[in-house]
Amino acid sequence: MNDTKSSLPILGSDTLPQTLPQTLASDAASARMGGCGSMGGTIPNPEKNTEKIFEPSRRLPSWLRREVPKGNANQFTHGLLRELKLETVCENAKCPNRMECYSQKTATFMILGNVCTRPCGFCAVSRGRPENLQDDEPERVAEASARLGLKHVVITSVTRDDLPDGGGEHFYRCVIAVRERTGAAVEVLTPDFIRHRHGLDRVIDAAPEVFNHNMETVPRLYRRVRGPKSEYRWTLELLRHVKERNASIKTKSGLMLGLGETREELLECLADLRRYECDFLTLGQYLQPGPRYLPVVRYVPPEEFEELRLIARSMGFRKVASGPFVRSSYHARDMAEDA
Repeated sequence: MNDTKSSLPILGSDTLPQTLPQTLASDAASARMGGCGSMGGTIPNPEKNTEKIFEPSRRLPSWLRREVPKGNANQFTHGLLRELKLETVCENAKCPNRMECYSQKTATFMILGNVCTRPCGFCAVSRGRPENLQDDEPERVAEASARLGLKHVVITSVTRDDLPDGGGEHFYRCVIAVRERTGAAVEVLTPDFIRHRHGLDRVIDAAPEVFNHNMETVPRLYRRVRGPKSEYRWTLELLRHVKERNASIKTKSGLMLGLGETREELLECLADLRRYECDFLTLGQYLQPGPRYLPVVRYVPPEEFEELRLIARSMGFRKVASGPFVRSSYHARDMAEDA
Protein backbone atom coordinates (compact mmCIF):
# COMPACT_ATOMS: atom_id res chain seq x y z
CA MET A 1 0.00 0.00 0.00
CA ASN A 2 1.29 3.46 -0.89
CA ASP A 3 2.06 5.39 2.32
CA THR A 4 1.28 8.73 0.73
CA LYS A 5 -2.27 7.56 0.19
CA SER A 6 -2.78 6.20 3.69
CA SER A 7 -6.00 7.26 5.37
CA LEU A 8 -6.04 10.39 7.49
CA PRO A 9 -5.91 8.52 10.83
CA ILE A 10 -2.31 7.48 10.15
CA LEU A 11 -0.32 10.58 11.00
CA GLY A 12 3.31 9.54 11.25
CA SER A 13 5.89 11.68 13.01
CA ASP A 14 8.00 11.63 9.85
CA THR A 15 5.52 14.01 8.24
CA LEU A 16 5.58 16.52 11.07
CA PRO A 17 8.11 19.33 10.56
CA GLN A 18 11.25 18.75 12.66
CA THR A 19 11.45 22.42 13.63
CA LEU A 20 8.41 24.60 14.24
CA PRO A 21 8.21 28.34 14.95
CA GLN A 22 8.16 29.33 18.61
CA THR A 23 4.84 31.09 18.08
CA LEU A 24 3.10 27.73 17.73
CA ALA A 25 3.27 27.14 21.46
CA SER A 26 0.99 30.13 22.04
CA ASP A 27 -1.72 28.38 20.01
CA ALA A 28 -1.97 25.36 22.29
CA ALA A 29 -5.25 26.49 23.83
CA SER A 30 -6.84 26.69 20.40
CA ALA A 31 -6.71 22.93 20.03
CA ARG A 32 -9.25 22.68 22.84
CA MET A 33 -11.68 25.15 21.34
CA GLY A 34 -15.12 23.95 20.39
CA GLY A 35 -17.73 25.60 18.22
CA CYS A 36 -21.09 26.20 16.71
CA GLY A 37 -22.52 24.15 13.90
CA SER A 38 -23.23 20.65 12.76
CA MET A 39 -20.38 18.70 11.45
CA GLY A 40 -21.71 13.52 7.78
CA GLY A 41 -19.50 11.01 6.07
CA THR A 42 -19.00 8.43 3.41
CA ILE A 43 -17.78 4.90 4.01
CA PRO A 44 -15.25 3.68 1.43
CA ASN A 45 -16.30 0.57 -0.46
CA PRO A 46 -13.77 -2.18 0.39
CA GLU A 47 -14.32 -3.75 -3.04
CA LYS A 48 -13.35 -0.55 -4.87
CA ASN A 49 -10.86 1.00 -2.47
CA THR A 50 -7.62 -0.57 -1.32
CA GLU A 51 -7.01 2.00 1.40
CA LYS A 52 -7.45 1.10 5.02
CA ILE A 53 -11.11 1.14 6.00
CA PHE A 54 -12.29 2.71 9.24
CA GLU A 55 -15.70 1.34 10.12
CA PRO A 56 -18.24 3.70 11.68
CA SER A 57 -18.54 3.40 15.43
CA ARG A 58 -21.82 3.50 17.33
CA ARG A 59 -20.09 4.48 20.55
CA LEU A 60 -18.71 7.91 21.27
CA PRO A 61 -15.11 7.78 22.54
CA SER A 62 -14.32 9.16 25.97
CA TRP A 63 -12.94 12.44 24.62
CA LEU A 64 -16.33 13.33 23.14
CA ARG A 65 -18.20 13.24 26.43
CA ARG A 66 -18.90 16.61 28.03
CA GLU A 67 -20.15 17.89 31.36
CA VAL A 68 -23.22 20.12 31.48
CA PRO A 69 -22.25 23.73 32.35
CA LYS A 70 -23.65 25.13 35.59
CA GLY A 71 -25.22 28.51 36.29
CA ASN A 72 -28.17 30.60 35.18
CA ALA A 73 -26.55 32.33 32.19
CA ASN A 74 -27.59 29.42 29.98
CA GLN A 75 -31.25 30.13 30.70
CA PHE A 76 -30.74 33.88 30.32
CA THR A 77 -29.34 33.46 26.80
CA HIS A 78 -32.02 30.97 25.80
CA GLY A 79 -34.77 33.22 27.14
CA LEU A 80 -33.44 36.32 25.40
CA LEU A 81 -33.32 34.52 22.06
CA ARG A 82 -36.90 33.32 22.53
CA GLU A 83 -38.04 36.79 23.54
CA LEU A 84 -36.53 38.38 20.43
CA LYS A 85 -37.60 35.46 18.24
CA LEU A 86 -34.11 34.82 16.92
CA GLU A 87 -32.67 31.65 15.45
CA THR A 88 -29.20 30.32 16.23
CA VAL A 89 -27.12 27.73 14.45
CA CYS A 90 -26.32 26.46 17.93
CA GLU A 91 -29.84 25.05 18.29
CA ASN A 92 -30.81 24.40 14.68
CA ALA A 93 -27.63 22.46 13.88
CA LYS A 94 -27.58 20.64 17.24
CA CYS A 95 -24.16 21.97 18.15
CA PRO A 96 -22.53 20.00 21.00
CA ASN A 97 -21.18 23.26 22.47
CA ARG A 98 -24.52 25.07 22.70
CA MET A 99 -24.88 24.93 26.47
CA GLU A 100 -21.29 26.03 27.01
CA CYS A 101 -21.72 29.03 24.72
CA TYR A 102 -25.09 29.99 26.18
CA SER A 103 -23.64 29.78 29.68
CA GLN A 104 -21.08 32.40 28.59
CA LYS A 105 -23.83 34.61 27.15
CA THR A 106 -22.85 34.12 23.54
CA ALA A 107 -24.44 32.51 20.49
CA THR A 108 -24.10 32.43 16.71
CA PHE A 109 -27.10 34.14 15.15
CA MET A 110 -28.68 32.39 12.16
CA ILE A 111 -30.51 34.81 9.87
CA LEU A 112 -32.71 34.38 6.76
CA GLY A 113 -34.98 31.92 8.55
CA ASN A 114 -34.48 28.36 9.77
CA VAL A 115 -35.21 26.42 6.56
CA CYS A 116 -32.39 25.81 4.07
CA THR A 117 -32.70 25.29 0.33
CA ARG A 118 -29.68 22.93 0.18
CA PRO A 119 -29.80 19.20 1.08
CA CYS A 120 -26.36 18.88 2.69
CA GLY A 121 -25.81 15.36 4.03
CA PHE A 122 -24.18 16.44 7.28
CA CYS A 123 -26.31 19.33 8.54
CA ALA A 124 -29.26 19.10 10.94
CA VAL A 125 -30.81 22.41 9.85
CA SER A 126 -34.27 21.89 8.33
CA ARG A 127 -34.51 21.90 4.55
CA GLY A 128 -37.39 22.74 2.25
CA ARG A 129 -39.24 25.88 1.17
CA PRO A 130 -38.27 28.87 3.34
CA GLU A 131 -40.64 31.55 4.57
CA ASN A 132 -40.45 35.23 3.67
CA LEU A 133 -37.69 37.37 5.18
CA GLN A 134 -38.42 39.23 8.40
CA ASP A 135 -37.66 42.87 7.74
CA ASP A 136 -36.96 43.71 11.39
CA GLU A 137 -34.51 40.84 11.93
CA PRO A 138 -31.37 43.06 11.67
CA GLU A 139 -32.63 45.25 14.52
CA ARG A 140 -33.46 42.21 16.66
CA VAL A 141 -30.00 40.72 16.09
CA ALA A 142 -28.46 44.06 17.08
CA GLU A 143 -30.65 44.26 20.20
CA ALA A 144 -29.65 40.75 21.31
CA SER A 145 -25.97 41.53 20.70
CA ALA A 146 -26.24 44.63 22.88
CA ARG A 147 -28.09 42.90 25.72
CA LEU A 148 -25.62 40.00 25.72
CA GLY A 149 -22.73 42.47 25.82
CA LEU A 150 -21.02 40.92 22.81
CA LYS A 151 -17.80 42.47 21.52
CA HIS A 152 -17.48 40.02 18.62
CA VAL A 153 -20.74 39.05 16.91
CA VAL A 154 -20.96 36.02 14.60
CA ILE A 155 -23.76 35.94 12.03
CA THR A 156 -24.45 32.93 9.83
CA SER A 157 -27.44 31.87 7.75
CA VAL A 158 -29.20 29.12 5.91
CA THR A 159 -28.66 29.01 2.15
CA ARG A 160 -31.40 30.91 0.29
CA ASP A 161 -31.15 29.96 -3.38
CA ASP A 162 -34.73 31.18 -3.73
CA LEU A 163 -33.82 34.84 -3.19
CA PRO A 164 -32.63 37.04 -6.08
CA ASP A 165 -29.44 37.95 -4.21
CA GLY A 166 -29.14 34.84 -2.03
CA GLY A 167 -29.82 37.02 1.00
CA GLY A 168 -26.82 39.32 0.50
CA GLU A 169 -28.70 42.55 1.22
CA HIS A 170 -30.17 41.08 4.40
CA PHE A 171 -26.68 40.07 5.55
CA TYR A 172 -25.50 43.62 4.83
CA ARG A 173 -28.28 45.13 6.91
CA CYS A 174 -27.58 42.80 9.84
CA VAL A 175 -23.87 43.62 9.89
CA ILE A 176 -24.51 47.37 9.74
CA ALA A 177 -27.24 47.23 12.40
CA VAL A 178 -25.02 45.34 14.84
CA ARG A 179 -22.08 47.65 14.27
CA GLU A 180 -24.17 50.80 14.73
CA ARG A 181 -25.92 49.46 17.84
CA THR A 182 -22.93 47.91 19.64
CA GLY A 183 -19.65 48.93 18.00
CA ALA A 184 -18.71 45.25 18.08
CA ALA A 185 -16.55 43.48 15.55
CA VAL A 186 -18.62 41.31 13.20
CA GLU A 187 -17.80 37.92 11.72
CA VAL A 188 -19.96 36.43 8.99
CA LEU A 189 -20.20 32.74 8.17
CA THR A 190 -21.88 32.65 4.78
CA PRO A 191 -23.27 30.18 2.28
CA ASP A 192 -21.50 30.00 -1.07
CA PHE A 193 -23.61 32.51 -3.07
CA ILE A 194 -22.65 30.41 -6.10
CA ARG A 195 -25.66 31.61 -8.12
CA HIS A 196 -25.76 35.04 -6.51
CA ARG A 197 -22.31 36.59 -6.71
CA HIS A 198 -23.74 40.09 -6.59
CA GLY A 199 -25.18 39.10 -3.21
CA LEU A 200 -21.71 38.07 -2.09
CA ASP A 201 -20.41 41.50 -3.09
CA ARG A 202 -23.09 43.12 -0.95
CA VAL A 203 -21.93 41.18 2.12
CA ILE A 204 -18.34 42.28 1.44
CA ASP A 205 -19.58 45.89 1.16
CA ALA A 206 -20.56 45.67 4.84
CA ALA A 207 -16.85 45.14 5.63
CA PRO A 208 -17.14 42.48 8.36
CA GLU A 209 -13.90 42.07 10.28
CA VAL A 210 -13.86 38.33 9.50
CA PHE A 211 -15.40 36.60 6.48
CA ASN A 212 -15.82 32.86 7.03
CA HIS A 213 -16.89 30.36 4.42
CA ASN A 214 -16.32 26.69 5.21
CA MET A 215 -14.67 24.27 2.81
CA GLU A 216 -16.19 21.45 4.93
CA THR A 217 -14.49 18.50 3.20
CA VAL A 218 -12.11 17.33 0.47
CA PRO A 219 -12.93 17.53 -3.28
CA ARG A 220 -13.57 13.78 -3.66
CA LEU A 221 -16.38 13.96 -1.10
CA TYR A 222 -17.65 17.44 -1.94
CA ARG A 223 -20.83 16.72 -3.87
CA ARG A 224 -21.91 13.88 -1.59
CA VAL A 225 -21.38 15.92 1.57
CA ARG A 226 -22.37 19.41 0.39
CA GLY A 227 -24.81 18.59 -2.39
CA PRO A 228 -24.78 18.87 -6.21
CA LYS A 229 -24.78 22.68 -6.35
CA SER A 230 -21.57 23.14 -4.40
CA GLU A 231 -18.18 23.49 -6.08
CA TYR A 232 -14.82 23.08 -4.39
CA ARG A 233 -13.07 25.58 -6.67
CA TRP A 234 -15.73 28.21 -6.09
CA THR A 235 -15.16 27.92 -2.34
CA LEU A 236 -11.55 28.93 -2.96
CA GLU A 237 -12.48 31.63 -5.46
CA LEU A 238 -14.98 33.08 -2.98
CA LEU A 239 -12.23 33.51 -0.38
CA ARG A 240 -9.96 35.10 -2.97
CA HIS A 241 -12.74 37.41 -4.13
CA VAL A 242 -13.21 38.72 -0.59
CA LYS A 243 -9.53 39.64 -0.39
CA GLU A 244 -9.57 41.27 -3.82
CA ARG A 245 -12.48 43.52 -2.89
CA ASN A 246 -11.30 44.35 0.62
CA ALA A 247 -7.82 43.28 1.65
CA SER A 248 -8.40 44.32 5.28
CA ILE A 249 -11.00 41.59 5.84
CA LYS A 250 -9.59 38.44 7.47
CA THR A 251 -10.74 35.26 5.72
CA LYS A 252 -11.49 32.03 7.51
CA SER A 253 -12.48 28.49 6.58
CA GLY A 254 -12.96 25.13 8.23
CA LEU A 255 -13.15 21.40 7.59
CA MET A 256 -14.85 18.61 9.49
CA LEU A 257 -12.93 15.37 9.87
CA GLY A 258 -14.14 11.81 10.06
CA LEU A 259 -15.89 11.66 6.68
CA GLY A 260 -13.48 9.22 5.05
CA GLU A 261 -10.93 11.77 3.79
CA THR A 262 -7.31 10.70 3.44
CA ARG A 263 -4.38 12.46 5.02
CA GLU A 264 -3.01 13.50 1.64
CA GLU A 265 -6.39 14.93 0.59
CA LEU A 266 -6.66 16.98 3.76
CA LEU A 267 -3.17 18.46 3.47
CA GLU A 268 -3.83 19.33 -0.18
CA CYS A 269 -6.95 21.25 0.93
CA LEU A 270 -4.96 23.16 3.51
CA ALA A 271 -2.34 24.01 0.90
CA ASP A 272 -5.09 25.27 -1.42
CA LEU A 273 -6.50 27.49 1.31
CA ARG A 274 -3.09 29.03 1.93
CA ARG A 275 -2.60 29.62 -1.80
CA TYR A 276 -5.84 31.57 -1.71
CA GLU A 277 -4.61 33.60 1.29
CA CYS A 278 -6.96 32.17 3.91
CA ASP A 279 -5.96 33.60 7.30
CA PHE A 280 -7.78 31.45 9.89
CA LEU A 281 -8.53 27.71 9.97
CA THR A 282 -10.79 25.47 12.05
CA LEU A 283 -10.64 21.67 12.12
CA GLY A 284 -13.25 19.67 14.04
CA GLN A 285 -14.81 16.24 14.38
CA TYR A 286 -17.99 15.56 12.43
CA LEU A 287 -20.75 14.22 14.67
CA GLN A 288 -23.75 12.58 13.03
CA PRO A 289 -26.81 14.60 14.13
CA GLY A 290 -29.31 11.81 13.44
CA PRO A 291 -29.85 8.46 11.67
CA ARG A 292 -30.76 9.98 8.29
CA TYR A 293 -27.50 11.90 7.99
CA LEU A 294 -24.15 10.74 6.71
CA PRO A 295 -22.39 8.40 9.16
CA VAL A 296 -19.13 9.04 10.96
CA VAL A 297 -16.34 7.02 9.37
CA ARG A 298 -13.87 7.65 12.15
CA TYR A 299 -13.43 9.55 15.42
CA VAL A 300 -10.15 11.43 15.32
CA PRO A 301 -8.29 11.48 18.69
CA PRO A 302 -7.25 14.78 20.31
CA GLU A 303 -3.52 14.18 19.85
CA GLU A 304 -4.01 13.85 16.12
CA PHE A 305 -5.90 17.13 16.00
CA GLU A 306 -2.92 18.71 17.78
CA GLU A 307 -0.52 17.33 15.15
CA LEU A 308 -2.72 18.78 12.44
CA ARG A 309 -2.76 22.15 14.20
CA LEU A 310 1.03 22.28 14.22
CA ILE A 311 1.24 21.27 10.58
CA ALA A 312 -1.33 23.89 9.57
CA ARG A 313 0.48 26.62 11.53
CA SER A 314 3.73 25.69 9.83
CA MET A 315 1.94 26.19 6.49
CA GLY A 316 1.28 29.83 7.34
CA PHE A 317 -2.23 30.08 8.80
CA ARG A 318 -2.29 33.00 11.22
CA LYS A 319 -4.46 31.13 13.69
CA VAL A 320 -5.60 27.51 13.82
CA ALA A 321 -8.21 25.91 16.08
CA SER A 322 -8.06 22.13 15.85
CA GLY A 323 -9.82 19.72 18.18
CA PRO A 324 -12.74 17.29 18.45
CA PHE A 325 -15.23 19.96 19.55
CA VAL A 326 -13.96 22.76 17.34
CA ARG A 327 -16.63 24.41 15.21
CA SER A 328 -16.56 27.44 12.97
CA SER A 329 -17.49 30.14 15.40
CA TYR A 330 -16.81 28.96 18.94
CA HIS A 331 -14.32 31.31 20.67
CA ALA A 332 -14.27 33.27 17.42
CA ARG A 333 -13.44 36.48 19.24
CA ASP A 334 -10.33 34.92 20.81
CA MET A 335 -9.12 33.69 17.44
CA ALA A 336 -9.58 37.07 15.75
CA GLU A 337 -8.07 39.11 18.58
CA ASP A 338 -5.09 36.80 19.20
CA ALA A 339 -4.17 37.00 15.53
